[in-house]
Amino acid sequence: MKQVTFKEKYPVFTLDILKTESRFSSVNEIISYFQEKIEDHPVAVFISTFNHFSHTKNLGELGEINSEIVDAQNIIFCFGKELPNALVLAVRPRSIGVAEFSDRFVISFMETPSPQTTVTIEAWIKSVVA
Repeated sequence: MKQVTFKEKYPVFTLDILKTESRFSSVNEIISYFQEKIEDHPVAVFISTFNHFSHTKNLGELGEINSEIVDAQNIIFCFGKELPNALVLAVRPRSIGVAEFSDRFVISFMETPSPQTTVTIEAWIKSVVA
């Protein structure tokens, strides 16, 4: 897992996993696995999934997809157990993105305000490796 700064301002964690290193063979399987992790967590709540690949493809000329990406989806969830002020809404809910290439998966998420939440999401992602 490595941390990068995307577009010079967004702290993103990312992990490239070769398909031969994973027990999963598709984005859908990984998204389902994360949904189970979310549903088993005492605080996290599953919200939805978003098929970013289909959405972008359906935009026609307005959409652009890297030709190496086979599929790309997000799972959307929330770890919120406090609502101390209105600003916290700007950093919730959370999302994990899963992109599929012919030989690998790239899984990413934006750093959370809570270090413990970041550690939990990292562990979920690392557990995708066989």
